[in-house]
Amino acid sequence: MSRRFKELGLISIGLVAGIAASLHFSAIAEKEMPLPLPVEELRAFSDVFGRIKSDYVEPVSDKKLITEAINGMLSGLDPHSAYLDAEGFKELQVGTQGEFGGLGIEVGMEDGLVKVISPIEDTPAFKAGIKSGDLIIKLDDTLVKGLTLNDAVKRMRGKPGSTIRLTVVRKNEAKPLQIDIVRAVIKVQSVKYKLPEPGYGFVRITQFQEHTGENLAAALENLRKQNKAPLQGLVLDLRNDPGGLLTAAVGVSAAFLPKDSLVVYTEGRTDDARMRLLANPDHYLRGNKQDYLKDLSGEFANVPMVVLVNGGSASASEIVAGALQDHKRAVIMGTQSFGKGSVQTILPLGNNTAIKLTTARYYTPSGRSIQAKGIEPDIVVEDPATAVFDSTLRLREADLDKHLSNGQPEPADSTSKPARKTPKNSDEGTDKIEVAEFGAKNDYQLNQALNLLKGMSILRGK
Repeated sequence: MSRRFKELGLISIGLVAGIAASLHFSAIAEKEMPLPLPVEELRAFSDVFGRIKSDYVEPVSDKKLITEAINGMLSGLDPHSAYLDAEGFKELQVGTQGEFGGLGIEVGMEDGLVKVISPIEDTPAFKAGIKSGDLIIKLDDTLVKGLTLNDAVKRMRGKPGSTIRLTVVRKNEAKPLQIDIVRAVIKVQSVKYKLPEPGYGFVRITQFQEHTGENLAAALENLRKQNKAPLQGLVLDLRNDPGGLLTAAVGVSAAFLPKDSLVVYTEGRTDDARMRLLANPDHYLRGNKQDYLKDLSGEFANVPMVVLVNGGSASASEIVAGALQDHKRAVIMGTQSFGKGSVQTILPLGNNTAIKLTTARYYTPSGRSIQAKGIEPDIVVEDPATAVFDSTLRLREADLDKHLSNGQPEPADSTSKPARKTPKNSDEGTDKIEVAEFGAKNDYQLNQALNLLKGMSILRGK
């Protein structure tokens, strides 16, 4: 198992443009395809190809026609499958390292337009006010309609310091908005931490990158030293985290679970698409790296935890939340997560091009499919500042055109307990969404998490 996992190499989950992307690199570029070719359909394709070559108003190269045919074939499957030319393939690999040029938004394609899933915290797009659910209709003077997602991403990238104007359609706005954004080299600090109160740690993971696991281990040790005593509680903040590398998600989960606990498993049609990933160094380390969890203080295996999630928590975030929830290791608090529970495999085609193909679904340790459903919190706590937005405007996987189904039938008689819901105070009619300043005193959900941990501490004392 561990050998095959290492062969699979780099795996990431989420689609981030400007940006980053969702991927699962596979060393297996060619497989036997014993299925018979659809002769009639191929004949129709050949006829259309010939008609375009002979009758189209302008000459069209064979390369362009074939490339567009591949693009259409993949984009018609689901929102996350795509063709990557040489430039797109290179950018995809660079994006997982935590430093890349662009705007800093996670995007998808819907009805021929670029749809914003979530702006990444502390990036130019985030600071400019781009919001989840925005439809980008123009990039400078170029209409998005007719462009592929990769073409749109290329136009959003550019030299740091240069400016791009996005024309955005936003629900409840009478006319399109024009937003100028200055491109920058995106350096996402994936782990932030602080002691909001003595005895209680707060860690936010903004994106799952190559070094997130080791950065988390360092953050936890620093919190322990700053507190000068064992922590009484820990809040892990995964709100608006669009995902990232699967290995990082397994490593983060392993920091809080017993060794060899099941973190996530995948189901697909091929042997390579079926994996069981455990809280084990063989499954979260890449290459010959030293185990960054080896010397982590044992107190973090048992410290009371609350994990914060919301509709912007996707893929890797959902894997971590689902694993900690299923193992009853943490209380999940917030609102229902995004629901990105599919695996994209990068299959090289030669000439430095590749296809990104959805090959499997993710399942939590107890067998729940994440796809198009997400993680339901144990305690629903809506942020008053974003309650109306989250309930009416927040984009989720199930809202994306051609999204993959959940893959599981709904139980006829569910015995699960409904999530408890706290009262909310919101200004009706507003669609304003803001991510609270890190560790801010007015962060309502964080305060509710701390209150819960304090209550748990009192109960333990009794």
